[in-house]
Amino acid sequence: MASPAASEVYIIDASDRHHAVETLWHEIGPPPLEGKTAAVKANFNSDDPFPATTHPDMLEAVLGEIRDAGAREVRLGERSGMGTTHAVLKNRGAVEIAARTGAEVVALDGLSLDGWEAIPPDGLHWERGFLIARLFREADAVVQTCCLKTHRFGGHVSLSLKNPVGAVAERDPGTGYNYMAELHASPYQRRMIAEINRFFPCDVAILDATEGFSSGGPERGDIIAPNVILASTDRVALDAAGIALLRRYGSTPEVMRGRIFAMDPISRATELGIGVRSAEDLRLVALDSESKEIALDMRRILDEAA
Repeated sequence: MASPAASEVYIIDASDRHHAVETLWHEIGPPPLEGKTAAVKANFNSDDPFPATTHPDMLEAVLGEIRDAGAREVRLGERSGMGTTHAVLKNRGAVEIAARTGAEVVALDGLSLDGWEAIPPDGLHWERGFLIARLFREADAVVQTCCLKTHRFGGHVSLSLKNPVGAVAERDPGTGYNYMAELHASPYQRRMIAEINRFFPCDVAILDATEGFSSGGPERGDIIAPNVILASTDRVALDAAGIALLRRYGSTPEVMRGRIFAMDPISRATELGIGVRSAEDLRLVALDSESKEIALDMRRILDEAA
């Protein structure tokens, strides 16, 4: 499979999240949203503060950009793996922010069977395939915002490719089959994570690296503070850049060793044609003087780990 054209990952100082998101949004050039439907996948896996979950300012900035772009319907979909989704969204301020910005909140663990689309197991490492929320499959545009985290339960990192796990059903409402038990017990966990993205559309992905976890994760860990926000239309490029950023600060052995594009989630995603296939196809673009040095360091790490 031929590599797609080079993908840009934009980097900006995060001192003012609203200004940063507005700048990134217009630099990326998202799809037209006037009169369209938009689905948003943030990161609310647990009832813990940023960087475990999406910062309230980030959520408000993202929803505000979508609203200002003229979307007629905006839905924030989430399934929390560590806690009850509605309680997590309420406690983390997401319900209030969504109401203020005109978005509908959908707790995916309350969906009936017709709210899910069945993905067959053909060519996948999932034994029975999986169920993915229709609201993401059927929206005119999908935007996600994720955090900079390692993942101690087998994922190794929790970035934009990992984030759509929260769009997959924990259990089949009809049969009771536990997809998350299969995922977390499988030796192919990281490949299975990448495979979700084949069926999870994403037009814009924003990685809030104001702070992050360099070890531990996803709900707690050792905190680093890069103070930047990254964005791209290419999730593979964004995650490769995120891993380079973690390496800049020092991270777990699983994150630090080897070629970035040989890591399971990245390599499987490239096999599936989800994004760029090498570091050479990834272009880092610093949008201000404050983020230029960190972008140069990330470029060097990407080249060394090519």
